[in-house]
Amino acid sequence: MSGSTSAADIAAGYAFTGPALDLGALLWDGKCLPEAPVRIPLPMLNRHGLVAGATGTGKTKTLQLIAEQLSAQGVPVFLADVKGDLSGVSAPGVANDRVRGRAAEVGQKWTATGFPAEFYALGGLGHGIPLRATITSFGPVLLAKVLQLNRTQEQSLGLIFHYADQKGLELLDLKDLRSVVAFLTSDEGKAELKGIGGLSTATAGVILRSLTAFEAQGMASFFGEPEFDTAEFLRTASDGRGVVSVLELPAVQEKPQLFSTFLMWLLADLFHDLPEVGDADRPKLVFFFDEAHLLFNDASKAFLDSITRTVRLIRSKGVGVFFVTQTPKDVPGDVLAQLGNRVQHALRAFTPDDQKALKATVKTFPNSSYDLEELLTGLGTGEAVVTVLSEKGAPTPVAATRLRAPESLMGPVDGPALDRAVRESPLHERYAQAVDRESAFEKLAARPAGQPEPTRGTRESRGAGETKATKATKATKARESRSRQPEEDRSVVEQVVGSGMFKSLARSVGTQIGREITRSLFGTARRRR
Repeated sequence: MSGSTSAADIAAGYAFTGPALDLGALLWDGKCLPEAPVRIPLPMLNRHGLVAGATGTGKTKTLQLIAEQLSAQGVPVFLADVKGDLSGVSAPGVANDRVRGRAAEVGQKWTATGFPAEFYALGGLGHGIPLRATITSFGPVLLAKVLQLNRTQEQSLGLIFHYADQKGLELLDLKDLRSVVAFLTSDEGKAELKGIGGLSTATAGVILRSLTAFEAQGMASFFGEPEFDTAEFLRTASDGRGVVSVLELPAVQEKPQLFSTFLMWLLADLFHDLPEVGDADRPKLVFFFDEAHLLFNDASKAFLDSITRTVRLIRSKGVGVFFVTQTPKDVPGDVLAQLGNRVQHALRAFTPDDQKALKATVKTFPNSSYDLEELLTGLGTGEAVVTVLSEKGAPTPVAATRLRAPESLMGPVDGPALDRAVRESPLHERYAQAVDRESAFEKLAARPAGQPEPTRGTRESRGAGETKATKATKATKARESRSRQPEEDRSVVEQVVGSGMFKSLARSVGTQIGREITRSLFGTARRRR
């Protein structure tokens, strides 16, 4: 130890008067002090957090521990279960010598307890209620990341979505999107886009090939109807405990860009549907974003900016977000700066890269009496370095902590029991059976010669359509944009993105007469519930 801070000083920093979650007990000079509990104030859970550490250091059990206590205090939780071992949160734990020993060390009154849980699976691949999104609401930005498109291709995809939105061509699944792309590269489709630019055959070919490859990998089932309503995550059980929503991901763990981007869609959808609540006495939901580094890998600056803004603003909607990864350096600095609660498990320092990551991690913590480099490499499984926000919003002292044992089953529930829980869920009937209603594919296939007419009265596009004045204004803006630079000197996408109309659309999409689709920072669609 170094400095003058004492164990009593640290313990005083966690002596909160209001409701809080109990993480464990303070470690000091190699001893566990059960009389010095380390806690997180419940109202501060919507100030976001980070759970980090090397593989095998206990991150998953920490998630389970926090989820249990949130549920017990009436707060719903969302967990992404990458390895498939969090389903045990629904079943009582098993007492053994190790559990009893840990409970005695940290002063925990351990009781085997199961918690109310719902189980989901992306597209129904795995044990869980199928979780789907329509292509329309998923949006061009997130879809471009899933398809690994470059910036130019992403912009072209945005133009395709804009056209479909305006014409009432519902993009519910992959075949709808393919049909619209194919139409827009036909002679009739090219004429449709003359006012705002066009879609090059080469770019359309890349998008179509990406869609085909994506579908060939069995990924088509993620998109379609019935689309999942993220408000389901906000439920409480009849006994007042928060429902723990567990999204099973082992079936798609080889598709990290898919599941990490899908998690971002869930978060973006919540952001746009929830009302402002300010600083509530408890979160409406705590959302654990596992394998968070996958979201940030190869992300464009615009994408990272969108994540940063979403994380910053969703706090006022009552949602706390915890990123789960190996080291803080996996999270961009602008996002990391917003994570007020930190649970850092052990790190390894076997290689120069490991040592660099260790030093970077130490710099993200407040000053403390610990030699953090030494401490972080010496922590045992189920131990962590903790700092959180106090009830007044100030960082607490850094505390080496021996964590409590989860009271639910530390391992997966067996397959038959899991399947039974899914079948008995009140959500099963609502989401289990896929629906393929009339949408862009059918409308374009049945279209008579000439322009397809806008479809009104659908969920995505209702109303009286645009007025002649609006259309005339848009056409004028497009002509003015094209006249500012010779046509042959600019790519098709540059013409579209540089046009006054496109910039206006980006600022105020959905404000035109007859529009009900609005798109967020990620291009996701905001839907009426």
